[in-house]
Amino acid sequence: MCGVKPPTLIERGGFLLDGLKPSLNGYVKPPTLITKGRVLLDGLKPSSTWENSCSSVGSEGSVAMAFASLLTTQFSPPQQPILEARLCASPNAGACRWLQMHVSGGRGAANFSVNTTPYLKKKEKLQRRSMKGHTCRCSVRGGKGSTKASIKSERKIDPVGFLKKIDFSSQKFALFLRERYKAFKDLTDDIIRRDLSLLELASGNKYVGLRRHIRHCVDYLEWAPGARFCSLVGDFNNWVHREDCAGEGYMGHDDHGYWRIVVEDKLREGEVEGDYFEEFNYLQNFDKGDENPDLDALFKKMDDEYWEPGEDEYLKDPNVFAEELYNSIFGSDRGLIRQKEDGVEDECLDDIPDAQTRYEAWKACQKDKNDGKLPPIDIIDDGSDPDHLTFVDDPVWRKRVLEKKPPLKYWEYLIKGRKAWERKYSPGIPHQGRVRVYFHTPEGPLERVPAWATYVLPDPDKSRMSAIFWDPPIEELHVWRNASPVVSRSLRIYECHVGISGKEPKIASFNEFTSKVTNMFAVSSRFGTPEDFKRLVDNAHGLGLLVIMDVVQSHAASDEMNGLAKFDGANDCYFHRGKRGHHKGWHTRMFKYGEYEVIRFLLSNLKWWVEEYHVDGFQFHSVTSMLYTHNGFAEFHEGLDDYCNQYVDRDALLYLILANEMLHQLKPEIITIAEDVTLYPGLCEPIDQGGLGFDYYVSISPSVMWLELIENVADDSWSMNQIAETLSLSCSQHKGKGLVYAENHGQSIAGGKSLAEVLFNYNHHNEYSSSGPSSIRRGLSLLKMIRLITLSLGGSAYLNFMGNEFGHPEYVEFPKSRNQYSLEHAVRRWDLLDSGQHSQLAAFDMDLMSLEEENSILKCPPATIMLTDDTSKVIVYKRGNLLYAFNFNPRKSFDKFSIQLNETGEYKILLDSDELAYGGLGRRSSEAKSILTMPARSKGSLHNLVLAMPSQSAQVYKLSRIWDPFESL
Repeated sequence: MCGVKPPTLIERGGFLLDGLKPSLNGYVKPPTLITKGRVLLDGLKPSSTWENSCSSVGSEGSVAMAFASLLTTQFSPPQQPILEARLCASPNAGACRWLQMHVSGGRGAANFSVNTTPYLKKKEKLQRRSMKGHTCRCSVRGGKGSTKASIKSERKIDPVGFLKKIDFSSQKFALFLRERYKAFKDLTDDIIRRDLSLLELASGNKYVGLRRHIRHCVDYLEWAPGARFCSLVGDFNNWVHREDCAGEGYMGHDDHGYWRIVVEDKLREGEVEGDYFEEFNYLQNFDKGDENPDLDALFKKMDDEYWEPGEDEYLKDPNVFAEELYNSIFGSDRGLIRQKEDGVEDECLDDIPDAQTRYEAWKACQKDKNDGKLPPIDIIDDGSDPDHLTFVDDPVWRKRVLEKKPPLKYWEYLIKGRKAWERKYSPGIPHQGRVRVYFHTPEGPLERVPAWATYVLPDPDKSRMSAIFWDPPIEELHVWRNASPVVSRSLRIYECHVGISGKEPKIASFNEFTSKVTNMFAVSSRFGTPEDFKRLVDNAHGLGLLVIMDVVQSHAASDEMNGLAKFDGANDCYFHRGKRGHHKGWHTRMFKYGEYEVIRFLLSNLKWWVEEYHVDGFQFHSVTSMLYTHNGFAEFHEGLDDYCNQYVDRDALLYLILANEMLHQLKPEIITIAEDVTLYPGLCEPIDQGGLGFDYYVSISPSVMWLELIENVADDSWSMNQIAETLSLSCSQHKGKGLVYAENHGQSIAGGKSLAEVLFNYNHHNEYSSSGPSSIRRGLSLLKMIRLITLSLGGSAYLNFMGNEFGHPEYVEFPKSRNQYSLEHAVRRWDLLDSGQHSQLAAFDMDLMSLEEENSILKCPPATIMLTDDTSKVIVYKRGNLLYAFNFNPRKSFDKFSIQLNETGEYKILLDSDELAYGGLGRRSSEAKSILTMPARSKGSLHNLVLAMPSQSAQVYKLSRIWDPFESL
């Protein structure tokens, strides 16, 4: 934390600032105290975090909060320190978890948090206020104690809560959940002890890796506990191993195995080294500090504009104020007993009056004695605790102090800009300089790509990869123009792969994608620079699109030259050793999820993509591989016991809980999706109810079913019950948070076949091998029906892989050794959109998306299935206020198919897959656009709706008007 310790408390007692009331917008302004010539508290700054916490605990009522802090010699005058405090909410837990503080000014900054687990004791003075079902409790202790606070939520944490809700019973699994939650709480306590907060643990990218330091140098920090020596090599030092290395012992690494190397910038010829504290703002070309102001005159101006006469008397000695205040209350004897020189008690002083008498006498004395040098403060001492005094300041004095503003505006005169740095220094490591880290290990020397590298490129000879130090000039930095859009009511995902998004056989770039992975923190260099990716995300936000990343933390490449495998030698710090460290089917490496520094690495990776690139969510790839030591390659036949046996990786479960907790603290509206084929119980349940905290899970059952039916079952043998049950189950599991798709990238890449390729009989010679137009029409009809029923019956989120919306007929294959690194099939045939069945299918998909957007289909409760008939091949169901009718029969159409309904009224057709514009036959073109239900003979009986249902077609109706046919009788 920049080497600055948090502020400490005054030796005798603390200032109790009570009665702070949050306004409706969550902004709190506590009193400002001036003591020892410094500002103690300058108010809580309004922030989104504070506002979120207020909304989570209720914005009405008052909050009694206590803050106490005397800033000692950590901050030298006249730079005024500011203490900002805010309550940080935990969205998953539904209550505030900690009090987070930030101290700035002076010669550094400090971030620290106060754990808010209950600290209540009988002797502590508390202020309690009711807040919409929550209670806020805070206290300040004197002496060398610390500020303590707790927020207690009335919502009970139940580690098996979701099991009770879904009425599952398994004593073994319930016990496992309780033990897992206890382990989670222990891990959380350890995080608070070691890193103060979960968000701080996930901020490793702020100090690990290559970072330009404000004091004209590059700071490098790397975790390699198995190494014996560490140096940084690159073109900046001609790849000399001992040119820039870490020092010996604690000068080089700490107890956790972190190595530190500093590469100093080089002073240009004719320039003079500045003060040790000289700092540069590399993100601004010009700062007022470039004007080289007279610092003595500047400091005097700051003093003259801020201090009242006498207030700065105690600037020279930080202990004088406390001493003066103590003496004014207790006298100058400074003790209660006298001692002999040998330390033996001699005699007691005169009897000390009770607390109330002492207080009244002191208060009477202050009426005529106060000369303005000490703040006008009353002290309440009930005598119960000699270390606990309550200080109450004078309202008039408080108002005057609150109206004063610290002269922080002058601080900018002490910081120089990037231009000043460029004139004075040449960078120790230049922008785009190539860098690798060199280790000595017990097994010998080795070189690695830094684990926290943010940009990686192959060396000119293609023999290996090197990290690229990304420190571009200001004019090349991307300036964000668009904020993230508001998350829509329905989640429709268009899955893309930038590299194969072009129509030519080449690797497409971020810029091309915008206009028309081995390294965890690095944007793939194949597609462009970090600034290019920022530009892509920014433009997507400008179009109202959210950007969700497919993040792979379930396994990693086994590459020992350019990846993390055996990063520090045989110690293999990031991965398990032996069989457990290797994926059972993919020959990749498995992370050591129980290692604290691996948790820091992975959490920081997530936080980095959110903060640096403004992504809006993550799909966690292959969560199944993480959850089980068998990586999912096992039979599941024991019910819930399969999810808590010896093959379940509890460390991975705890990590996923931490990841969801951290991400939703960082950005409450973020979207997290779990790809788990085993549907682990509680994937999308709240953490405080025993769940893992994901927002959605991926349901692969529909896509597997469709490919199986198309490839292996004749059209007239399809089971309507199988289709309806598979899709409706996807929607009903996990509170209806299933993400469904007819096909995704897995069915289109590396030899897999897309549905269009199978249905259109498209071969690898880029031609249709069908027997005629009827086969094309069949494929087009089924593709439209499959898309419609999967979206409307299958889940609460929908995904489509790039190009499948128009039936991309060719498989995709990335360049690799088995195809001699050919780019022939790494393309998307966008030219197919111009005509034929592909343009017709694209038109249908566009109208389907409009239908969902206008009616919020995915947010409606699960569908009510009204009919599944394997004889007629008809499926009819209702979801929301829409009625869906499907006729999968390949040969038979129904002119008058009767459906029984509970309500009577008028139904209007919204979508018909058989329309000519969609490549259909237009067999309903003569039918009325609105259909009336048939009146019933007696009140309370079912009503009939007679539909025209052409073969292999689907229609969507909306109940536009409702009436009671008996009202007119």
